[in-house]
Amino acid sequence: MKEYILRRFVFMLVLLVLVSVFAFIVIQLPPGDYLSTYVSRLEQELGGEVDRAIIDGLRRDYGLDRSPVEQYFVWVGNMFKGNFGRSFEWRRPVIDLLADRLPMTVALSLFTMGFTYLIAIPIGIFSARHQYSVFDYTFTSIGFLGLATPSFFLALVTLYFLLKVFGISAGGLYSIEYLNAPMSVDKFLDMLGHLPLPIFIIGLSGTASIIRVLRGQVLDEIKRPYVVAARARGLEENKLIYKYPVRVAINPIVSSMGGMLSSIVSGATVTAIVINIPTIGSLLYTALLSQDMFLAGSCIMILTFLTVVGMFISDVMLVVVDPRIRLNK
Repeated sequence: MKEYILRRFVFMLVLLVLVSVFAFIVIQLPPGDYLSTYVSRLEQELGGEVDRAIIDGLRRDYGLDRSPVEQYFVWVGNMFKGNFGRSFEWRRPVIDLLADRLPMTVALSLFTMGFTYLIAIPIGIFSARHQYSVFDYTFTSIGFLGLATPSFFLALVTLYFLLKVFGISAGGLYSIEYLNAPMSVDKFLDMLGHLPLPIFIIGLSGTASIIRVLRGQVLDEIKRPYVVAARARGLEENKLIYKYPVRVAINPIVSSMGGMLSSIVSGATVTAIVINIPTIGSLLYTALLSQDMFLAGSCIMILTFLTVVGMFISDVMLVVVDPRIRLNK
């Protein structure tokens, strides 16, 4: 186990390095840079050209006078010191912007994963045990609906319905009276009251997918000869189902946890923008539009790190859940 963890840790480092190179290259691909966009905007406001000396000074201040290779190594070197650079658009250190958004991103992802698995696993098992029942048909239909409906569209429909029917403005993370108020117990409780909506909307498609996968896996396993033989020996049904078929059928669900985390974070980007929730995904979207390369690259690195850690945890959990898996050299 120790060798496996060490080997995976080395792979994680290599993957993060490759992703950092790829992200920096992709961000540099569009023509121009943030300064070009900023100068164009400034010229439109002033109605004339900006002095060349001012542009050159800004380019030196932002470090854009260096080659892309130099910019990359300076950025990576500073990251090891805890300095992710300075955001051009926000004119603030990137680390401060990430510190504002990261807790909400992680909390929303973990709550959504918890909602997804707590709802999907019992329904998937029950649906398989009662195949072709009303319950099975009902949740199969809901599952197809959840898979077919984009999260951002469901968010728009839900916000419109709540506002039109109940007069409730469910967007945002806080109510209007708490927007500029300092953090307190009341403000924290108000935030918790706003979280169920994005958790439900973002987690619906993942819940539907897991229900379908787990239902199919359990149906395959309960028809195996070892299950038929155990039932013939008089083993109690609940003990039989949960000790053998479910334990085997849960493997694909456990192994998908890492991918589920990344899909929640990436899939929540547009939904977070619609619901007006400050997450790293929406911050990355803004940074890419404005070619804010240090902010965009740092967001990509954080999201990649969360994905890699999620995959690592799912692999370790898979070994714990299924003792048939051995970590050989």
